[in-house]
Amino acid sequence: MKLQTIVTSCCALALAFSAPVSGFVEATDADRAKAFEIFANIVSIRSAAGHGKVPEVAAYLAGEFTAAGFPEQDVEIRPLDETASLVVRYRGDGSSGKAPILFLAHMDVVDALPEDWELNPFTVTEKDGYFFGRGVADNKYGVMNLTQSFIRLKREGFTPNRDLIIVFTGDEETTMLTTQALAADPELASAEFALNSDGGGGAITAEGQVLPYYMQIAEKTYATFILTAHNPGGHSSRPRPDNAIYDLARALLKIEAYQFPVMSNAATIASAKSDGEELGGEIGKALLAFSEDPSDAEAIAVIRGNLDYANMLGTTCIATMLDAGHAENALPQTASATINCRIFPGVEIEDVRQTLVDVIGNDELELGLGPDLYVASPTSEPREDVNNALRAALFTRYPDIGIVPSMSSGGSDGMHFRRAGVPTYGVAAGFSILGESENAHGLNERIKVDFFYQGLDHWMVIIEDLAGS
Repeated sequence: MKLQTIVTSCCALALAFSAPVSGFVEATDADRAKAFEIFANIVSIRSAAGHGKVPEVAAYLAGEFTAAGFPEQDVEIRPLDETASLVVRYRGDGSSGKAPILFLAHMDVVDALPEDWELNPFTVTEKDGYFFGRGVADNKYGVMNLTQSFIRLKREGFTPNRDLIIVFTGDEETTMLTTQALAADPELASAEFALNSDGGGGAITAEGQVLPYYMQIAEKTYATFILTAHNPGGHSSRPRPDNAIYDLARALLKIEAYQFPVMSNAATIASAKSDGEELGGEIGKALLAFSEDPSDAEAIAVIRGNLDYANMLGTTCIATMLDAGHAENALPQTASATINCRIFPGVEIEDVRQTLVDVIGNDELELGLGPDLYVASPTSEPREDVNNALRAALFTRYPDIGIVPSMSSGGSDGMHFRRAGVPTYGVAAGFSILGESENAHGLNERIKVDFFYQGLDHWMVIIEDLAGS
């Protein structure tokens, strides 16, 4: 559930950097080739909901792990309905006396229709300096990168000082049932913390300026509501003065026009200040003004007009799906819309629902909670050891980069592990060009080829820093 560009910070520290760990070995040409092979193979599998292909991804990856020397008992595929998860344990010597570290990624993707794409979404294609394909950014780069890192470490004879556990989920983009099952596993929930490849990330401006890296320590959670209009209906040749579709349409227009109250906290204020100083220009000025006065109407107007920062201002609700009528020659008896809300931390789901009821102002319409599970997820307090490992990994690419703990506006597997008591940190290897969308979930998803290869050592450094002798 990729959405890394829009973030808010809990503190605006640009942390000092140390050199990489001494045991680090850079990726060889053979490592790069193997990483691309794994990447191309898993992208080629249409692991979207309804296709039943996630177990195929899991089986392929399990084969890669066992071929690299991981014992079969430490490579476990856990089926669940049409999907599956994959848990791989890299056993340590226990010398640190510390609990395991979890490494998160998801094997499923949002579906893609080949006829809509310029290129085949299920074949990795290199074009204009990018790799194109469904899942290349969200989240099969993370899956591949963790996989190739474990394989390289095993080949090099690395023995961690604690257990390291890969946790690949199979339905993060939909119900997150595999995520919930894994987070409820007492053995996994006893981990000291988790590192998420589907959270955090860095950005570089088109002019080459390296912006601070955002380490995800929190995320907006979400709730889905179903808004339904009912009507007796009838024959289409005898229109009624009331109509379920029109009633629903009027309600949706009211929701479209409504903006939830601006909210702020220490995280968003500090983030606005940090980003404002980095960016400059109109948006930079507005972010700085907001950091000084969160009620500044002029600054709020500018921020609301910027797709990269509008989400930081509070809760958002948007219509995402429609379903109406039963026959072309009949008046509709029901019309419904799916309303997806991304909820600011501290706001209760019932308060959001009641706000929407008041905005719609029509007691004849029903507004019920959708089938997805709403999960309130806490913030994970920053850790010095994770900060140090992350900056060691980033040092190899961008020695002067700062790290800013952040809150993302999109949900991920991390919300369930945080709720289960496992502090979770988004420390993805990925970088992007500011203003250039990876188009995750959309047409022609892509990642830069240079960033793909530059990130192959990212997890190696992090793991050796956190679990090396």
